[in-house]
Amino acid sequence: MSSLRPSSVCDTTPLQRFESQSSSSEEPSSPTAASIIAAVTAAATPTSNSQQHQHQHQHQQQEQHHNNNNNISNNVKVDLQLPPFVGGGAGGGRGARGQIEADSKPQERGTAYIFGRIAVDFSLLGCAGLTMAVLSSCCEPHTRGFFCNDLSLRHPYKESTIQNWMLYLMCVVLPISTILLVEFYRAQDWTRFSHHNQLYSSGYFLCHMELPHWVVDSYRMISTFFFGLGIEQLTTDIAKYTIGRLRPHFFTLCQPVLPDGTTCNDYVNEGRYIEDYVCTAKDISAKQLKNMHLSFPSGHSSFAFFSMIYIVIYLQRRMKCSRFRMLRHLLQFLLVMFAWYTALTRVSDFKHHWSDVLAGSSIGIVYAFLVTSTFW
Repeated sequence: MSSLRPSSVCDTTPLQRFESQSSSSEEPSSPTAASIIAAVTAAATPTSNSQQHQHQHQHQQQEQHHNNNNNISNNVKVDLQLPPFVGGGAGGGRGARGQIEADSKPQERGTAYIFGRIAVDFSLLGCAGLTMAVLSSCCEPHTRGFFCNDLSLRHPYKESTIQNWMLYLMCVVLPISTILLVEFYRAQDWTRFSHHNQLYSSGYFLCHMELPHWVVDSYRMISTFFFGLGIEQLTTDIAKYTIGRLRPHFFTLCQPVLPDGTTCNDYVNEGRYIEDYVCTAKDISAKQLKNMHLSFPSGHSSFAFFSMIYIVIYLQRRMKCSRFRMLRHLLQFLLVMFAWYTALTRVSDFKHHWSDVLAGSSIGIVYAFLVTSTFW
């Protein structure tokens, strides 16, 4: 029966070998103990290595995830900082900004352009002035008759309340001074509070020296003013010489006598329309005789209303500072009142009929709105 037992059974476990060795009084060999310790260490070592490797792998994954999050945040920040129209990097941003500054910079104009424009402006203004000079020196107004019983022509002669020098001072010198002051103040105010001074260039260079922006704007406003004043006065003079209406003090200055020696005091001339007559008044000049036929329309009224309405509109469009709002309205009121007073004195001084003043004032107002239409 013992032969039928497998040989492997005799050495089934290490414990049985240890017991057999002990029974035989043999000491366990050191290699066997070392092998047991090595086996235990080997059994524990793979587990520790695998755990350490797993921890390292997890740590690497966390670092990679953190780096990815940082990259995404950086990309979002860059995308938020770049404007939507920039297609490239920093170079593209600088190029777009440079393009904007280049587009904002006005076109440069040199000395030839400046003098050419001044020559054109003075030529246009000279056409109006030359026409008025020809009318005044070479042309005679239309000879208009009268009725002897026309009481509107029998007013006394009076000196003008608003003299010519007063009119020129208020309607020429004052507007020019106002425009210069306002434009200079606007330029100083812009320089003080604007953050884009480098882009605020006039673009006009006279002998390689850039003209200040307020000088260019002042020239534009003043040249527009003089051109409108010239064509307004030309319109008024054409009407004066075409119509030839007699002034209210006609009988006082002229004292007309008919070819038959009769006057308007004679009964035979009552209700009669007289066209052939001779002025017999003494100490009357040829200029006064000519001026008696230039009543319609009123030149003083058209001159005053054009200048004052022009400055009123100019102040409304250019003097926009909030702290000067009440001052602006006060100046506008005073300017309109001067024009209104000038028109009224032309009637009270018997220089014009009321319809002459109405027509002259209308001409001045219409032309003031026409030439200032570019302000709006």
